[in-house]
Amino acid sequence: MKTEEALALAREKEVDLVEISPQAKPPVVKLLNYDKYRYQQEKAAQEAKKKVKKVTMKGIRLSIRIGEHDLNFKSKQTVEFVQEGNKVKVDVVMRGREQAHPELAFDLIKKFQSLITIPFIKEAGPTKMGNTVSIIIGPQSK
Repeated sequence: MKTEEALALAREKEVDLVEISPQAKPPVVKLLNYDKYRYQQEKAAQEAKKKVKKVTMKGIRLSIRIGEHDLNFKSKQTVEFVQEGNKVKVDVVMRGREQAHPELAFDLIKKFQSLITIPFIKEAGPTKMGNTVSIIIGPQSK
């Protein structure tokens, strides 16, 4: 159908002529009420947005002087967070003279990773920023 005929038909029926697929040869158009079409598109976008799971960042703070039991407890917390689908930022905070030995913090991060019992991905780190050594752990994609 020619463009002029389609436009005349749209005016006659008091609807809009909407181009659906401009890349097609010839382009595909539809006769419809554009406001209603836009409303349906917005509703579909809202439904899609509801189904997207939000990933939050949880934080775990450790110290170089942390006890064995506390380290195990924090690793179990991290496992729970990762199983829920959250990312976890693990910070080892060094205070005072501990800052002269950042290798202790990196060793603690390695030990902490070995205590995590589920598969995970290391998204960033370990990195040293100021008096903190950090690593970001995320759930493994399925």
